[in-house]
Amino acid sequence: MHFEIIARCSTTRARVCKMTLAHGVTMLPTFMPVATQAAIKGLTPTQVESLGITLILNNTYHLNLRPGLDVLRQAGGAHAFQGWRRNLLTDSGGFQLVSLSKFTTITEEGALFSSPFDGSPTMLTPEESISIQHAIGADIIMQLDDVVSSLTTGPRVAEASRRSVRWLDRCITFHTSSGKQDRQNLFAIVQGGLDPDLRDECLEEMVKRKDHVAGFAIGGLSGGEEKDVFWRMISQCTAKLPDDRPRYSMGIGFAEDLLVCVALGVDMADCVFPTRTARFGVALTFEGALNLRLKKHATDLGPIDPQCPCPTCQVNTSRAFLHHTVTHETAAAHALTLHNLVFQARLMGQARTAILEDRFPAYLKTFFSGYYKNGQYPEWCVNALGSVGVDLLEGLSGEERNGRIQGGRGAGWEYASDSAADA
Repeated sequence: MHFEIIARCSTTRARVCKMTLAHGVTMLPTFMPVATQAAIKGLTPTQVESLGITLILNNTYHLNLRPGLDVLRQAGGAHAFQGWRRNLLTDSGGFQLVSLSKFTTITEEGALFSSPFDGSPTMLTPEESISIQHAIGADIIMQLDDVVSSLTTGPRVAEASRRSVRWLDRCITFHTSSGKQDRQNLFAIVQGGLDPDLRDECLEEMVKRKDHVAGFAIGGLSGGEEKDVFWRMISQCTAKLPDDRPRYSMGIGFAEDLLVCVALGVDMADCVFPTRTARFGVALTFEGALNLRLKKHATDLGPIDPQCPCPTCQVNTSRAFLHHTVTHETAAAHALTLHNLVFQARLMGQARTAILEDRFPAYLKTFFSGYYKNGQYPEWCVNALGSVGVDLLEGLSGEERNGRIQGGRGAGWEYASDSAADA
């Protein structure tokens, strides 16, 4: 990996970086669509690449089960198997410790899963996770971490955080001995739950291993915790992670979350939100989420967004047509998936441009005023951006400010899910 910082926001912690991997350049900050089973549902790899997307995510646990390592090795890795020519990141399988917890037993050795398909046991150790990712051939591979729900409290959080450090050491040892460091780049994952002290402890230990990892991820969040706690954990980590490594916040997909995280210093994010919400008939726009199943769209012959360059909007596929077909024809889900992925790419692309031109705070204010047309912003967004010098309510009196703050999670949040199993 070659990592270069191109520009920095003069107000926030946002930055633009160039990350060069074996399968090309990915500009940061970026959003990674999730292709859990080596496919983004409804789209071909050629379609995804044509949207300008240069980095996607595959899931180690699921690819190990199906199609299995024999097939992947015969194919020459996941790039060849799925026909993807650009960069690829693989999850380590650690998330399944939460999403498949009823099938899982955690020990110091690793995670013992019972297959959800046939009940057969599978032991996933740090070494095995890296071995599987070697067979997949991803450009970025993740350490196996001991993940617990962000709502978990008590001694289990400390146990998981400290075990993640020990498992990182095992991942480093195995990866280093493989001789694959030149093409496959290992990322560490900072754990610690919602406890600031545990976060610091885990982060400090992992930063000590900086010479052996190419980047750092912030894990264990986006699991239902309060947003005002979420952003503080993100901010705490980005403030202390090495400046010369990419920073990846795992499981982030809502537009407001992405921009806040970018302002706090995050470079990479992933989530199933844009693809899954498309299958529910929801289009993402700069004016909030549109539920095209609603009757009000039945006679609207305009496109989702006349400014959008996606194939769906460019051929003037109407909201009325999508309303008519969205629950009956898979073509509608495909059309919305194309649109939603382009929306995410535009969002991050506009952020990069704004950072390069040193007008990112103004871009944030423009985005939020358009996204929340009622003028009421989520309180956590106001607090988070205020912590890095961006006042969304600048110029308003105390009473006016109070009237413009609401406690909701943001436009379209109800369509999301934390599980990546059917991304």
